[in-house]
Amino acid sequence: MQKDIFERITSFLLGASWAIVLLGALIVFKTFLILGLALSLFLTLLYIFISLFLVLLLDAFLVNKQRLAEAKKQTKLLEKIYSKHTKS
Repeated sequence: MQKDIFERITSFLLGASWAIVLLGALIVFKTFLILGLALSLFLTLLYIFISLFLVLLLDAFLVNKQRLAEAKKQTKLLEKIYSKHTKS
């Protein structure tokens, strides 16, 4: 299956964002551990929540692009069927 440049970039960014979420959570936890375990856990969970929201946003772009491509295929097919039936 051939992917266009938008899908390749989006897939790459999606994979990279998962790595950033995992590495960033570790860095946030270790950075704020000196201020206390509870604060460190809270800030880490806040970072994970915000990061996962951004990952979902990126995934939504990919899903909407696929939905648009499928709608274009269906429209083309419906126009073909309509033109076939209106000629006779």
